[in-house]
Amino acid sequence: MSYIKRHIEQSLLKANKSFKALLVTGSRQVGKSTLLKEVFPDQNYITFDNPLLLSQAQNEPGMFFLNHRCPITLDEVQYIQELFPYIKIECDKSNEKGLFALTGSQSFQLMKHVSESLAGRIAIFELSGLSLREIDGIDFNQPFIPNKEYISSRSHSRKSHSNIWQLIHRGSYPALYENDVDWQMFYSSYVQTYLSRDVNDLTKIKDHMKFMRFLTAMAARTGQMLNYSKVAEQADITAATAKEWTSILEASGLIYILQPFSNSALRRAIKTPKLYFRDTGLVCFLTKYQSPETAMNGAMAGELFETFVVSEILKSFTNSGLDYRMQVTYYRGKDKSASRESEIDLLIEDGDVIYPIEIKMSANPKLSMTNIFDVIDKIKGRQRGLGTILCMYEQPLWLNERTIALPIDYI
Repeated sequence: MSYIKRHIEQSLLKANKSFKALLVTGSRQVGKSTLLKEVFPDQNYITFDNPLLLSQAQNEPGMFFLNHRCPITLDEVQYIQELFPYIKIECDKSNEKGLFALTGSQSFQLMKHVSESLAGRIAIFELSGLSLREIDGIDFNQPFIPNKEYISSRSHSRKSHSNIWQLIHRGSYPALYENDVDWQMFYSSYVQTYLSRDVNDLTKIKDHMKFMRFLTAMAARTGQMLNYSKVAEQADITAATAKEWTSILEASGLIYILQPFSNSALRRAIKTPKLYFRDTGLVCFLTKYQSPETAMNGAMAGELFETFVVSEILKSFTNSGLDYRMQVTYYRGKDKSASRESEIDLLIEDGDVIYPIEIKMSANPKLSMTNIFDVIDKIKGRQRGLGTILCMYEQPLWLNERTIALPIDYI
C-alpha cells in the first residue's frame, strides 16, 4: 500500500525545529511508527521488539546511547521508561533541536515520566486513525471552527460522499485501506492483541472475557452520557471497576471522554461527561454490525453517525497540532420552564466566541433543531458564533442569518 499522507506531518516538522524531543501518542495501529519513518527518514530508528536492544535499554541505558547516537527515533517508549532520565541528560548536553522522536501509547506511567523528565523539552502530539480529509487526499488542514471564513475555505476543497456509511463501518485504521484486508479478521485480531498486550501492560486483568463484556458494553454506549453503574451491571462488574477500566480504554486511546461545558450562568447544566469511541469500525465490530447496511439501519445508527462526526472534528484539531480538550465540550440541561432536558451536541470555543453544533443523521435540517442554541446568549462576556447543523444534506443551507446546515464533508 502506498503511504497516505498524514496532515500532522507539518506540525511535527515545525516542532522538530523548536523542541529537543517530540512524542507521538495514539492507540495501536494508528500509524505512529510509519509516520515518523516517513517524516524523519534519515534518523536512526530503534524498535524495542529486538530483545537485545530492549535489555540494554532497560539495564544499561548509558551504554545504549553510546551505541545509538542522536538524532534518533525510539518506537513504543512505554516499554523502556528507564531511558527517560538519560534522554533528559542527552537533551541537556546539546543545544541542538530535534534530537529525539518518540512514539508511545498515552499510558499514565509514560506521561508521568514525560512530565517529570522532559518538561519544557518535548512537544506532545496525538495521532488518531485516518481522517476523512486524509482518505480523500484533500490538502486542507484547518481545525473545524465553523465561521464564515472556514466554510468559504473548505468549500474549495471538499469531496461529497454517497458512501459515507461504508467509511463509518470500515473504520479509520490505515491497515484497513490496504488491498484485500478482511474487515472481520482485522478487528478480531486487533481486539485479541489489545487484550493480550495493551490491557496487560496497563493493568493485570486475569479475566479477559469479563473485560471483553465491559468493552462491548462501552461500545454500545458510544455517543451517550457515561453511566458507570449501567455499564457495570451489563458487564457483571462493580461500578468502581467500570470506572477503573474506563481509564484504561482512555489511556490506550480507544475512547474519548467529552467533558460538559461549565459556566456559572448555566446553573442547570448536567455535569456528566459523554463517551465516544475514536473508531466507528471498532464499535461496529464489537456490537456485531457486520455490514454498512446493518449499521445504517440499526438501533445505534444515530450514535454511530454522531461518533464519526465527533471523531472527525477532534482529528481536525490534533492534525493541526492543537489540543481540543479545552475548546470542545457539550451542553445538556434545562430551563425552569422546560419539561425535559435539551442538548447541544458540541460547543467549540474560539476566544470569546462559542460555536454551537448539532449533529443530525438527516437530510432534512430544520431551524427548530437549534432552538437550544439560545442558551448561549445567557453567558456574559461570551459571543454566540454561527450555529451549525452537521447533517446529510448535500449542500450548505442557510436556515437564518445565524444558523447554517452543512454536509459532514465540510468537517
